[in-house]
Amino acid sequence: MMNTPDDTRSRILAAARELFATHGYAATSLADIAAAVGLTKTAVAYHFHPKDRLAAELTAPAGDDVLVLLDTDFAGDRQAFVEALATFVVRHRTVIRLLMEDIVGADDALPGSRGEAIRPFRDEIFARLAGPDPDAAARIRGWAVIGALQWGVVQTMDLPEETVRDLLVRTALII
Repeated sequence: MMNTPDDTRSRILAAARELFATHGYAATSLADIAAAVGLTKTAVAYHFHPKDRLAAELTAPAGDDVLVLLDTDFAGDRQAFVEALATFVVRHRTVIRLLMEDIVGADDALPGSRGEAIRPFRDEIFARLAGPDPDAAARIRGWAVIGALQWGVVQTMDLPEETVRDLLVRTALII
């Protein structure tokens, strides 16, 4: 039975998602992805060249979901926002892993980079966590929650999503 182009793309995307989550974006080559799906590097490049096209396709659903999250009115309910945010980061933990360097370096990101594109979303999430005109304690709590969520999902890729989500929510609410 022959694979259709859509099957091949799906297999490539699944392999890339797994490899990026395990080894990181920079450490994963098109050759690595090709080996994982039993194709040549040229065949993978036919569907996704340059490698950034793979990242863009994998991150698009997370982008849509973060827009929905930030468009939701939580009416100042920090707990509801933290729960929704934790659900988002766990659902998209592979993407969070893929973007970690961009998220961490967003303040120094060059114009046109992914880091620059991420900065407004990160800053809006921080504002929702810390509140308007945050004092030192609120600022520290806001950044601590963001850090806990980022690292909590990236370093627990092997654990079930529900477990990670529940523990991250509990942790974020006590920060």
